[in-house]
Parts: sequence; structure tokens; C-alpha cells
Amino acid sequence: MIDFIGDIHGHADELKKLLEKMGYNKKCGSYVHPERKVVFVGDYIDRGPKIPETLKIVKNMVDHGQATALMGNHEYNALCFHTQKATGGHLRPHLIKNIIQQYETLKQFQNRQEEYESYMEWFMTLPLFLERDTYRAVHACWNRENIEYLKGTLVDGRLTKELLRKSVQKGTPLNEAIDQTLKGKEVTMPHDLHFHDKDGTKRNKIRIKWWENPEQMTYKALSIIPMDDLPEEPILEEEQQSNSFYDANERPVFFGHYWFRGKPSLYRENICCLDYSVAKRGKLVAFRFNGEEKLQIGSLEFV
Repeated sequence: MIDFIGDIHGHADELKKLLEKMGYNKKCGSYVHPERKVVFVGDYIDRGPKIPETLKIVKNMVDHGQATALMGNHEYNALCFHTQKATGGHLRPHLIKNIIQQYETLKQFQNRQEEYESYMEWFMTLPLFLERDTYRAVHACWNRENIEYLKGTLVDGRLTKELLRKSVQKGTPLNEAIDQTLKGKEVTMPHDLHFHDKDGTKRNKIRIKWWENPEQMTYKALSIIPMDDLPEEPILEEEQQSNSFYDANERPVFFGHYWFRGKPSLYRENICCLDYSVAKRGKLVAFRFNGEEKLQIGSLEFV
């Protein structure tokens, strides 16, 4: 009896409305339900107007045993932005684009440094994935090889300070496994095509529907973001070989991250994305899961 909740990005008012809509009530500083608990799939910070309040709600529910909170790429980025390297600078360089991404969080914690530091410590306790007999949950991408690697490398699915420092070393197995787990899988666009993302950054790779078989897809069909310029041609063989997919017979998997638009829906009976762009005037979405093998669209809730 789990309610999975998607990316919040500092929208505490919408979070409270969604919890109350699903029958959660405030008790002893935490939202509680007589029968159900919550799994948050990450991205609690950045962009929204009430980031500290959002963190307080989520952390209090975790502390009171009412929720599990996963790490999102924004929490990971914040940790890297905050953590200094032994050689100077930070694990995530303080470039303009990175500062802009962190700006709302930093501004809202102005003159609250100790509180900010405590949340950075809390972020280190967040697991990167969750697996149970009837479901799986992750922020962006459940890839079998990556998850198995992380199971053997992380400590109970969590980063340590040492692993955090190692994780920023580009091209290492740890870096690639964390990057794909928290940010999704990508393929290079053909014919030197490129686009600019929502932050204005030039990209030559597209995020893909990692649950689909790339051997049966074109670039246009495999892209998570609809793009008219993408060709209706098969994925290159080397890209097919480097991308496994999530089979339709596997247990349901819940995730966020992808800034979907429109009315919340299901991609497949075992595939549920919960990010519908609340930070861009979209919806904050939950799925009310009761252990079923095949998900039904009627179990989606949103505000």
C-alpha cells in the first residue's frame, strides 16, 4: 500500500494538497495515513518557491517512518556543488550554468547556513534506488547492469563521501552508472543534429525511452522529448547494442525526472513516470500502488 510521488522541486503547497487529497493528515509534525506510506522518487529542491518547506515535509515523513525518499539528480548535483575537492574547487564546478541551477535553493537558504548544511548531510542518506518483491523505484532509469553494479558498490544503495568524490570521475563505471540512474540514458543524434534544452544548453544527445527495445525503434520514436527534426530511421547498431531495455514482464517500475506534459498517463502496464512538470505549471503526480502486477491509469492522482 504505497503512494509513489514524483518530482516536487520546491512546490510545498502542491505537495500538501496532494497528500491531503490522498487522505494523509498532519500529526506530530508529519503527514501520516492510517494504512499507507509514501515513496518519493527524488528532486525536492531547485526551481520552486518553497524549497525549505518541501524538504521539511519530506524529511519529517521519512524520520517518522511514513516515507522513503530516493535521491534525484538535483540532490546529487547539490552535493557535488557543495563538496570541495582536495585539490581545490568543488566536485561540481561553480560554472554559471551550475550556479543558475542551484540559485533558488541557495537563495531560499540565505542566512540559514546550518539548516542548509544539515540537509546536505541528509541527502547523503538517500538511496539511489529501491527494489521490493512487487515493485522497483528509481529517479530516472532502471537499467539492470547499472543497478547490479551499484548494488555491489554502494552501501545499502547509498553513497559515502568517498564514493561521492569518485563518482565525478568521467568515464568510470561508477560515474556512468550513477549518471544514467539519476539522469537517464541517451543516444547521440544522427547527422550532427542538436537542440537546446529547457535551460538553454546545447545538446547533441537525446534522452531515450529506456524501457523500449531500441532494435525496434527509430530515433524519433525512441526520444522521450518529442522532436520533429529527428529522423524516422533505425537506431545505429552500436547504439542498439549498448542499450538494454525493461521487459514488459518485469515488475512495475516507478520513476520521475522527464518533465512530461499534459494529462498524466501510463506508458505501459509496468512503466510509470510521475514527473509532469509541476515546476513548469504542470501537475504534481502520485500513483496509488496496492501490489498489482499490471498498473491501471485510474490509480494516478494529481493536483
